[in-house]
Amino acid sequence: MKDPYLVLGVARDASDDDIKKVYRQLARELHPDLNPGDAKAEERFKIISAAYDFLSDPEKRRRFDAGEIDATGAEKRRSWRSSGAGGQRARGYNPFGGGSVDDILAEMMRRKARAQRAEDGPHPGRGAEARHPLSVSFVEAAVGATRRITLVSGKALDVRVPAGTTDGQVLRLKGQGHPGLLGGEAGDAFVDIAVEPHPFFVRRDRDILLDLPVSVQEAVLGGKVTVPTVHGKVTVTVPPGSNTGTVLRLKGKGIASGHATGDQLVTLKVVLPDSDADFVKLVEKWGGRAGYDPRAKAGMV
Repeated sequence: MKDPYLVLGVARDASDDDIKKVYRQLARELHPDLNPGDAKAEERFKIISAAYDFLSDPEKRRRFDAGEIDATGAEKRRSWRSSGAGGQRARGYNPFGGGSVDDILAEMMRRKARAQRAEDGPHPGRGAEARHPLSVSFVEAAVGATRRITLVSGKALDVRVPAGTTDGQVLRLKGQGHPGLLGGEAGDAFVDIAVEPHPFFVRRDRDILLDLPVSVQEAVLGGKVTVPTVHGKVTVTVPPGSNTGTVLRLKGKGIASGHATGDQLVTLKVVLPDSDADFVKLVEKWGGRAGYDPRAKAGMV
């Protein structure tokens, strides 16, 4: 892998949130599910996933920035001339007479360890993590759903989205990431959830908010109306004399989270009919007789 910063197109001083935001945008564009049959997009998706996995590991990022490891995670060799005994040798230092013996012994041990690793051959290594963006509807996130994703291996897997899932939540799939090296353990896969906005539902913690239009007749006389919820439609009674801003609570019709379930709060919005001459005449007749002034009632005059 090349420099992970260049792969993602972010600055070296980019924050973790900025890096995550850029990755999620690229992942949505290049994910195999959105580019079926496009080998280049799939390969690019694997590369940006590996880069993000690298930079999202604080220790790897720190050591890479310090020049201690390369973009594969391998240790970089320190130049003998760069510091310590090496610098002294470059200036004519004799390691067998009056110098830093500790430095010489440490370097000898490092060389011996490298030679031993070369003799033993490569060891099995854990596979890299994989990231999968997944968009779900507001209702799916609220009540739970099962969605199918395609893993980096090409395998299709059904993922359970728990009830009460929030936007930005991450699901972990153990052992479903990139395969390990030389038979090593596979990495994990992480599913980044993006919850799509709903045309009229809004979430507030466990509660769901809904503005419900009602007619003048329903507001004045009361009556039964149909109200949508994430669990299906229900019938609700509008009390006589209801006003815009009246809130009706539908207990248990919110979002389940743990052992608790929220409510749905329905705010009534009185909506006048479209242009209707008879309605206008009726209001003119009533208004002239009643002399009703809502601002005076609110103390604004």
